[in-house]
Amino acid sequence: MKDTLATVQTVFSWAVKHDLVTENPFVGYENGNMIRTRSSVFGRLTDLFDSYLEVAMRRSAFVRMLLVMCCFSVEILHADERPAFRTDGDPDDKRPWFQLVDGEFPPEGSAHYYSGELINVDHLKRRFVLRADRTDQQNRSHFDLPSGAMMLPYGSIYYHGAPAALEDIPLGTHLHGLFYVKDPNDQTAPLEGWHNRRSYEIDFTRCLRLEDDFSFYARQNQQWRIDELNLDEHKLTATLLQDGKTIGEPATFDLQASTRVWQGKAVVTQSDVATGQLVQLNMTWATLYGPGRLVELWIDDESRELVKSHQMARHHIYIRQRGLAGWVNAVDNKQRIVTITFFGGVNPQLFNEVIKGEQAGIAVSLESLMTYDPVNDRKRGPVLEIKTVPLQPGSSGVQIQVQPDLLLEGYRPGRIVRVYPGSWPVIALPREEQFFGQD
Repeated sequence: MKDTLATVQTVFSWAVKHDLVTENPFVGYENGNMIRTRSSVFGRLTDLFDSYLEVAMRRSAFVRMLLVMCCFSVEILHADERPAFRTDGDPDDKRPWFQLVDGEFPPEGSAHYYSGELINVDHLKRRFVLRADRTDQQNRSHFDLPSGAMMLPYGSIYYHGAPAALEDIPLGTHLHGLFYVKDPNDQTAPLEGWHNRRSYEIDFTRCLRLEDDFSFYARQNQQWRIDELNLDEHKLTATLLQDGKTIGEPATFDLQASTRVWQGKAVVTQSDVATGQLVQLNMTWATLYGPGRLVELWIDDESRELVKSHQMARHHIYIRQRGLAGWVNAVDNKQRIVTITFFGGVNPQLFNEVIKGEQAGIAVSLESLMTYDPVNDRKRGPVLEIKTVPLQPGSSGVQIQVQPDLLLEGYRPGRIVRVYPGSWPVIALPREEQFFGQD
């Protein structure tokens, strides 16, 4: 018996040493990118048993039984490590998609990705409609159907490589998004197309991140290399690169007379595009007649940095006029201390303007991030503490404690607020952006 147990212990010590029992076959979708891990532990342990324990297993049925039980136990443990929800990279139809939990940020890799063209926007309520791109998974009868969604309170938007608001993005822009399925209690009628057909993405109504082509590719350190320019046929062929390595096959885009080409600080002609250039692009009509029609091209680093800095400046103005959004984690009623975690999707430099010991104002906000009347209804008090918390999708990783002079009904755990550092002037927003009087 001692020899048998020693044999089993030796086998699993060898497995641990060779990193067999830490294998995780989970495949997921993280930040719009496919992620994969190595082969399953069961297969590697099988190889181990064939080579290392062949003699022992022939001699002892008991050893064989123990090893099968141990292997089965390890497989169960690693099955438990798989998420209980379905993902893009591991699309097990038997598991549901991740359902968001109120007051909690979602786990990494739990969102569903799809892309499409922006065809309708309600920027005040942070709602929008995309015409989903055509894919091989769709039937032709379900091409080009609309799908509506709303930004989560902690959902982030990027345009030209910098944080943005929905109002910054022109209609017709091709966008990439990460989405979650709608709330089970959501009774909103879905959008329908011709003959009452519905997009395959119709159930994904809550958006975690939305970004244009420029931002999507730049975030992943990807660029397009110009392979061929044919001005007579209005075509441009390019190959996507990441860290200098080719991704996929070359794509041939449509050039339009209105396609803007940026170089340095100026708009140049399309004839200034040359083979070998590494560019970023934005397009429209993606997948309708090929990869898409080019709207803008940035053919050098200077032009890309310039457009990014312009959007960043616009973002700073937008946030300073409307406050930093976050939700209330806890409230100490006796000491009037409110703990707030800021949402992500904001330039981190803006959080540095919240200073410990200085005043900050807190205004109650809706899930759309619209406030009531922050000039008059925000409450002010000293910032008692600023600390970092673990980063999660939707979170900035910055948490503060403020002691306002009065606790409002809206300062409850899970509710959304906007915070105005003491150095930020609070001005009356346009009437349509104030929810006061609309309820």
